[in-house]
Order: sequence, then structure tokens, then C-alpha cells
Amino acid sequence: MEPFLWGGLRALLFSLILTPICRDVFRSYRVVDEPGEARKLHRQPIPRVGGIAIALSYLLAYVFSSEATGILSREGLSVWKLLPAAAAIFAAGLIDDLWGLKPWQKLTGQGLCALLAFAAGIRVLGVAGYPLGLWWSLPLTVFWLLLCINAFNLVDGMDGLAAGVGLFAALAIFLSALIEGSQGLALATFPLAMALLGFLCFNFNPATIFLGDSGSMLIGFLLGCYGAVWSQKSATLLAATAPLMVLSIPLLDVTLCVARRFLHKRPLFAADRGHIHHRLLDRGLTPRQAVLLLYAGCALAASFSLLQRLLHNTALSVLLLLLFCAVLWISVQYLNYSEFALARQLIVGGEWREILRARLELLGLKRTLAAAATVEECWRVVCEASRDFGFCFVRLRLQDESREETFGPPVAGPYWSLHVPLSREDSIELRREFGAALPPLIVSALVDTLHATLAAKRSPAEVALVSSSPAPASAPPTA
Repeated sequence: MEPFLWGGLRALLFSLILTPICRDVFRSYRVVDEPGEARKLHRQPIPRVGGIAIALSYLLAYVFSSEATGILSREGLSVWKLLPAAAAIFAAGLIDDLWGLKPWQKLTGQGLCALLAFAAGIRVLGVAGYPLGLWWSLPLTVFWLLLCINAFNLVDGMDGLAAGVGLFAALAIFLSALIEGSQGLALATFPLAMALLGFLCFNFNPATIFLGDSGSMLIGFLLGCYGAVWSQKSATLLAATAPLMVLSIPLLDVTLCVARRFLHKRPLFAADRGHIHHRLLDRGLTPRQAVLLLYAGCALAASFSLLQRLLHNTALSVLLLLLFCAVLWISVQYLNYSEFALARQLIVGGEWREILRARLELLGLKRTLAAAATVEECWRVVCEASRDFGFCFVRLRLQDESREETFGPPVAGPYWSLHVPLSREDSIELRREFGAALPPLIVSALVDTLHATLAAKRSPAEVALVSSSPAPASAPPTA
């Protein structure tokens, strides 16, 4: 137990000393995060390179302990082998803090660091005891590390949040390593936890220093590496879910973030104000209350992960996993993401089938209108389409002719109308009662289809074609 304690105490001491030094030095050089954007909560410039203090504290905890590094090497977790990859991810984050990187540059750097970690021996070699080949292990390892790095990078949006989440995750892996007798994993994670604890003394609300990308990306990278090592000690598939549980809050945040931006058609790396901590603020919590609530969630997730590793009864493990998923589901519902509620309504409620049917009908309408050779044929197609889409009235002015039709009983209540100009003289008007559901995308597509197809009838070639076609007996000759 002695190497764990001394390594952790050294990391804590160095963190308590180095963090205020970094804060004061970089504040004097104005390397700060300026307030001003809507998503930023601080009201004064705050130094943003706290990752330097954490990296140095964690590294120095091993420099003075040959016993700890010897144990790590024997168990295949050499800090020195992992040092190039950790230094590279730290450098990428520091460059972003100081000068800024484009999203693709940052992602490329993260991918290269993940490859370095793979070369250093950090590999997802199997799932629940089933070995994976190299061509599966390599992409899975890189994906896992990229996911963890960006999860902590994105969750770092409030005082003490990313550092606190990392602290709970590191302590959970440390306790699990102690229970399972994995000295190397315990020696690797406890100093990291203590370095984060010391940093939190200056980073908790109200913070005087921020992690910055150098700190958040390094924490996510290290925890991703240790989570991969932790998962390899799992004998069953259910036990292998423990790393996912302990990192569930940052992983949930990055998953929701990607899903939201996909639904909104926004760039995946664009900053917004829709993260979990922002939603908690929108629910009326103060920044400190939101962080403490997320700490409680991390503690609960850590408890679930430890129980999952301790349980040897498959039925109880399945029940625990279902309970954990239920807690996550309730939590997401509490956050009240309107886009997910709408997506669920479209999928579960069957609205997507109605939209699909309407889009298919629009494709048929476009083809049929394009093939129409006379005004009478155009009118017949427009009437059928108007009735199918639920309109109660249609009026068409085309080729100096005007026709109108009412469907069903006369409209007693108020209605809205669409007026689509086809040229200076020609147009089409559609009316529909209020309360009749028609998705805005379908309305827009219908208008575009009618305008593009019917306006083409005004071209010289189409006019000649319509004029040469025989007119119906009941109608005057076409122009």
C-alpha cells in the first residue's frame, strides 16, 4: 500500500504548489480565457493552461519513485512508454490553448496520439475474453481513445466539472484495481486522482484557473488508456461495461452533443450551449449546484461500475445494467432535449412514414406534371395532388386560363393559403384549414415542385406544345 500512498501524496503536494504558480505566471502574461460569449459563465479573465500543473504533478510523482515505476513496468504499464503519447496529446492541447487549432487539425493530432498509445501497448485486445485481431484492435482502440479525449474536452465547460469527473473516474478505477490486485493499474491512477484533487482546490467554483484543452485532453487520454487496460481484466461481457459506466457522464455528453448537432445539421465541432451542464443551468440550478449534481452522478456511476465488477451472478449483473440504463434514460428526460423528443415522436409515432409517403407523392407529382401536355392535363394533376395533400381549395392561372376547385364541404372556419407565382400573369393558390397537420418541409417541397414544374410550361417550347394540343370539348381553346 505504501507506493500508492506516497505517489498520491507527492502528486497532491506538487499540484497544490504548481497550480497557483501556473495561474499567476500565465495571468501576468495575459494567457487567459476572456469572458463575453453566451456559453461562457465567468465574468473576468481566467488563466486557461491548468493542464501544465496537472501534467507536471503527475509526472513528478513517478520521477522520485523507482519502486512505483518498477511495478508499473513489470505489469506492462510503463509510464515512460506511454510518455511520448501523453506528451503529444498534452502538446496538442497546449498549442490549441495558446494559438488555436482548427477542428480537423486537433482531430488529426488526437488520432496520431492514439496511434502512439497503441504502439506503446495500450490496446483493446478483446471483448469479454474473446480476442480481437490486429485489424479490429487498432481501429477500436483509436476510436475509444478519441471518444474519451473529446468527451472530456467537451464536458469542460464549468468550474471544476472536467477535473471533478476525472477525479471520480480515476478513483473508481483505482479502487477496482485494488480489489482485483492489479498493482500497476492502481499505481497509475491514484497519483492522477490526487493531482486532480489538488487542482480542484483552485478550479472549483469560483475558479481562479481553468484546465484548458491541454488539461482536459490529457485527462481524457489517460483515463481512456487506463479504461482500456481495465476492460482487459474482464472475464465477462457484463463486467466489461464497467469502464463505460465510470465514464458515463462525459461519454453521454459527447454522444448527445453529436446527436444534437446531427439533427440540427450543424458542424460537429462547433461550440454551442446545449451540453448537459448548460441544460442543468436552464433548469434553474446555479453553476455550483449543477456541478455538485454531476459529481453525485459520477459517484453513482462509479458505484455501479464497482458493483458490476464485484458481482459474479449473471442475473444480478443484468439487473444492475438495466437499472443503470434506466437511470441514464430518466436523466436524459430530465434534461428536456426537445430535439430528441421530436425525433422520438417521428420514429415511434410513425410520422416519418407520413413524411416518406408525402415525399414519394411529390416525386410522382413532379414526373406527372412534367409529362402533362395541355392545360387540362396540368389542371387535373394539380387537383388530384391538392386533394391528396389535404387542401380544400385550389386555383390555377396558366396560359391565360383560370380554373378553381373546392374539395369537400365549404370551409366554415379560418384557413391559410399559399400563393405561388409562376410568372407575372400565372400563379397557383392553395387553401387549407388551420389544424390540419402538414410538415413545413413538405409545404416547402410542394411549393418548389409546383413552381419549378408549372413555370417551365411558360417556356417557348412548352407553349408551342400546349398550343398544338387539342383542347377539351367543354373548354375554350388554349392560348
